[in-house]
Amino acid sequence: MRPRSGPTVEHRVLAARMRMLRERAGVTLQTAAVALGAHPATVRRIERAETGMDSGQVRVLLECYGASAAEAEPIMKGLTAANLPGWWHRWRDAMEPWQQEVIGIESSAALVRTWHPALVPELLRTPAYEAALRRTLLPADPPARRDLGVELLGERQRRLKARGATLWALFPAAALHTRVGGPGVMSEQRALLEEAAHQQYLTVQAVPLDFPPHLMTGVPPMHLLRVPSPEIGDRVVLETAPGIRVDVIDEVSAVTDFRIRLDGACAAAPHPGTPLPGGRHPQNL
Repeated sequence: MRPRSGPTVEHRVLAARMRMLRERAGVTLQTAAVALGAHPATVRRIERAETGMDSGQVRVLLECYGASAAEAEPIMKGLTAANLPGWWHRWRDAMEPWQQEVIGIESSAALVRTWHPALVPELLRTPAYEAALRRTLLPADPPARRDLGVELLGERQRRLKARGATLWALFPAAALHTRVGGPGVMSEQRALLEEAAHQQYLTVQAVPLDFPPHLMTGVPPMHLLRVPSPEIGDRVVLETAPGIRVDVIDEVSAVTDFRIRLDGACAAAPHPGTPLPGGRHPQNL
């Protein structure tokens, strides 16, 4: 059964190692399934971190793959941590399944690059800005669930800063002219962006209203996540329908294409440190 709170990075790393050991040994999914006394889909789910890693099953598979003691020992030792629920488990009632998957990666990312075509990117939002957005965009959600969502975002922001991860955000200046929650909320939001100038782990760029189109023009909200683990490649999270559909992309060529687009858009935008459109200052984070 898939962990209710979504797989942690520790879980993903061990699952990827199991897949690599099988492929290196030249063992097919069918052969591994026979050794396990299960369906090939069970082995595939283990390798995709879609189910808890049972120590008995893992031990059988390691033997089937001819794994050495040096290869098997760290996997067996890491099973307990891999099967623990993620820190976000307490907020699971306010999360969609895709959010659990994304936060599972984001929570260990060393670099988060984010683009939003119309609003302040979520990892830079104040609680009041996020709450106002949720009231507008998620009117069917009970207030308690919306409050949990705001609380969860605050915890994501706190953990990002605490582990010293780098956040690089790009958004259009139109976001600063879109009134979310009223003048007071917008004033507080802008003040937070200005304070970003004092944060060493942040880089913020706002594209002025009179700038020409760039490589991210027309692209929906996007996040590029980089985890410092060789078993886990970069991921692109594309919000193709806000709150409804999100694609998590790990195919190397597609991720590379989005990275090139984001690089080009950032290169075309005002340099970090340029005053925000409107005459006040934040961009160098």
